[in-house]
Amino acid sequence: MRRLREQLLGAERFTPKIIHSIKKENLWNIWVPKKFGGLEKGFSEGLSILQKLAKTDGSLGWTITLCSGANYFIGNLQPKTAAEIFNSGESICFGGSGAVCGIAEKEDNDFRISGKWSYATGSHYLSHFTLNARIVENNKTLKNEDGSEMVRSFVIPKEQVKIINDWQTMGLKATITNSFEVKNQPVSGEYMFQYNTFYQPQDIFRIPFSIFADLTLWVNYTGMASHFIEESKNLGKGKFLKNLKELFKNQENIIMGISLEIEEKIGNANKISEKRIREIHNTGAKSVHQISQELIAAYPNMGIQACSTGNQLNQIFLDFFTATQHHNFARP
Repeated sequence: MRRLREQLLGAERFTPKIIHSIKKENLWNIWVPKKFGGLEKGFSEGLSILQKLAKTDGSLGWTITLCSGANYFIGNLQPKTAAEIFNSGESICFGGSGAVCGIAEKEDNDFRISGKWSYATGSHYLSHFTLNARIVENNKTLKNEDGSEMVRSFVIPKEQVKIINDWQTMGLKATITNSFEVKNQPVSGEYMFQYNTFYQPQDIFRIPFSIFADLTLWVNYTGMASHFIEESKNLGKGKFLKNLKELFKNQENIIMGISLEIEEKIGNANKISEKRIREIHNTGAKSVHQISQELIAAYPNMGIQACSTGNQLNQIFLDFFTATQHHNFARP
């Protein structure tokens, strides 16, 4: 952990050595089934790994969370397509955007995709990009049964994508969360997927995607908060963090309780209600807001070192508040 922190302090991109370490530990594939070369971790165990990574470094935790979270889409891909990609012998790292910013023109069973999407975490580390697009046929947007526009998700190789180097933020710099563009690229219909349609049998794929997304991001905030507490103690400023320490301990227990609850319900084939999904989301949003307030209250007491470039506290603070701009946890 110490060596990684030293390498990542002030880094604007992961070095080849760090990428090699990620691949060696198979961290892109936390949720991927073993038969496809993954770690096949359970929900609670995977969340614990992500929190430790975020405690090590914000950019490291955030990037692996978002990219392993995109590799989670292996469960949505048709088995033949999943095997073709993940059993290719190459290191596979998905990433992209959840926004609907393009169109996919239907051509028989295939598509031709164009559009521009923002905020693809790990852009230059990716082997494949994921994206959402409206389905168009004969210049008309197709509709679902309820009258809404038909939107589908796709995964495409990096060779079909142009990365736009526009990630200029105060924190999470090494995530290189750039925009990307696709121009009139042919994509097989086999590379289309839907978030809540799964083809793999593991319990992890039966978790509602909104809960999966909420908790995997939530542990990044608590991980960075834990790192902030640790570094504050190293500077002799721990006395200013009593409230944050208590809050962190409480939030850790809440997250663990929720993850175990979800694992039990999924394992027993019990449905998770929409009400419970909203409750979990609101709890996460409230938690992130509370941690934010405690960090803001404590930071003025940390001294000039904490405001200095090249100091861990400074980097954690900038990383955390860059992360708060992610749409998942708006202020409750």
